[in-house]
Amino acid sequence: MRRILLLSFTALSVAGIAPALAQSAPPATQPSAAVAETVVTATRIPTPIERVPGSVTVIDRQTIEERGYQTLAEALVSVPGLSLIQSGGPGQPASAFIRGTASRHALVLLDGVPVNDASEPNGAFNFGNDLLGLEVERIEVLRGPASSLYGSGAIGGVVNIVTRRAPADRPIEAFGELAGGSNRTLRGGGGVAGTVGQFDYLFSLRSLSTRGTDATPGRFAANTGERDGFRGLTGTARLGWTPDARLRVEGLANWRDNYGGLDNVPADDPNYSFNDRRFTGQLRAEARPIEAWTTGFRIARTEDRRRYTNLPDSLSRSSTDDLYRGERTVYDWGNQLRLPDAGPFDASQLAFGLTHEREEVRQASGGSGFRTTTNADASSTAVHAGYQVRLLRRLDLTAGFRNDDAEDYGSHATYRLGAVLALPEISARLRTAYGTAFKAPSLYQRYGVISGFFQGNPSLRPETSEGWEAGVEFDIPLAGQRDLVTLGATYFANRIRDLINFDAAFTSLENIDRARIKGGEFTATLRPARWLTATAAYTVTDARDARTGERLARRPEQQLVLNAALRLGDRVTVAPELVLYGRSREGAFASYRDDGSANTTARDNKAGTVLNLTATWQATEPVALFAEGRNLTNSRFEPANGFVIAGRTVVAGTRFRF
Repeated sequence: MRRILLLSFTALSVAGIAPALAQSAPPATQPSAAVAETVVTATRIPTPIERVPGSVTVIDRQTIEERGYQTLAEALVSVPGLSLIQSGGPGQPASAFIRGTASRHALVLLDGVPVNDASEPNGAFNFGNDLLGLEVERIEVLRGPASSLYGSGAIGGVVNIVTRRAPADRPIEAFGELAGGSNRTLRGGGGVAGTVGQFDYLFSLRSLSTRGTDATPGRFAANTGERDGFRGLTGTARLGWTPDARLRVEGLANWRDNYGGLDNVPADDPNYSFNDRRFTGQLRAEARPIEAWTTGFRIARTEDRRRYTNLPDSLSRSSTDDLYRGERTVYDWGNQLRLPDAGPFDASQLAFGLTHEREEVRQASGGSGFRTTTNADASSTAVHAGYQVRLLRRLDLTAGFRNDDAEDYGSHATYRLGAVLALPEISARLRTAYGTAFKAPSLYQRYGVISGFFQGNPSLRPETSEGWEAGVEFDIPLAGQRDLVTLGATYFANRIRDLINFDAAFTSLENIDRARIKGGEFTATLRPARWLTATAAYTVTDARDARTGERLARRPEQQLVLNAALRLGDRVTVAPELVLYGRSREGAFASYRDDGSANTTARDNKAGTVLNLTATWQATEPVALFAEGRNLTNSRFEPANGFVIAGRTVVAGTRFRF
């Protein structure tokens, strides 16, 4: 693994920097078009992406449509440093491992509000449930420790789903989509948005139904070919009032209701099903008392309800009826203060605020012979501050600090430091960052009970980490073009302590594990012509148990994602995507032989390849026709042992905006 990392960094550095030095540099005041986007997630302050010290990927609306992403899980596969492991197709459980950290170490936000399910036993987010309707404007993914910004859970990184705003220049805009295809797949959605005087609005609805494919591998002797269907409905409403340029008040509501079938590895299970509902609402007011100071207050509420049922059938006489209810209420006061320039320092900004959060869990589940319950709630209050400044118009410095004070696990402080050095003489940017992070023990881990068997541990401490990264990104000007090629390389390392796991008797939980992770992310964007853009994201990850040296489960050692956008004329775009997964480790008793029996020792999951292709024809200015093909080779790759990815599907439809 170390040899792969060294060879990759050396090859990329020699190949990229040498041509860049050989060419005449573009003027320092003329930034590359490849780094013009502004992001908020990385610093809580709107910042041009080339001045952000952390690693950030933005998946915008155009990319979502060009590549045919219909779910959050499909879109995140393309992010370097992120491994998305899903147990089948839409609606099936999916975990994101950001830079080798655990799935519970990925914090998910909806317009800045945490939406990780409080009732999930580990506090992890299920990435398999969210549809990417037309109301989603972009997805921002920040990799690396970010608890100094967002508190508990942001050890691996943060995924922020940003919804679209109403157009400011028209009273009404209608948009929609209708598509159908193989596996009896039908999806549709639509909405209206606009601005009338001081008021703006957006209403949208999105649905997806499919017969699905069989998530149980055909290699299992007990496989019956039973499909895992899915149907989901998502709605969004936003209302805003802007009486003048210094004040805005808005409300946002998002609702999701999903139904689907599940399998019970290592066998099909025709009666195992789920219903997953989530409601998120927030009311936010933002004011600018003076030109340099912006202050805002937000109240947000998230409610999750999940139910899993499994009735007796010919394959099994056991039954299950599990109900999970989780609630989170957030009060957040945030400020941005623009400070005056001083000599060599400019673009100086201070962000500070106060956040209060309360979680509640009411959970009851069980099967034959046992019952699990959790009835608990807890609150925490945090103060946070961040500062960023630019020196000599080329060195950006950032610092952040946060202290979380919880009523049940005490006080915990985190911080983050970062720097970005612009080298316009060679069209390069150097980045480095160091930070600490933590994941609070979930309410189940502290207070859950399994009758006669398990008792949660109220004395659990937070899982903690410290990590750093260093990277370079540079443009190669060739053939009269400033950024014919953009190359990037980032090395990252992370140490995690006090990981929560079962005690020796499996009767409770303790802070007993440690992990060490290192790796590299390598990106390349090629723009040889106006009609072609090609990208590559290659990730090498070495994630290990620090006590035993064993590889951590379900983290592919290598992953390569290739994307391209071929614009044929003014109206046709063809976007192929190829995802190559390296081998990954699977724990003992979590992998299965072909006869369905469990392996008693850890095994490797084999490498796999997935090919997707989307073509779009902009028939008229407001109407587009498209065709999407997923897993066109019908790969039976098992990202998690005992679960195959969704089989081949082809969907065609139309998308419009008037």
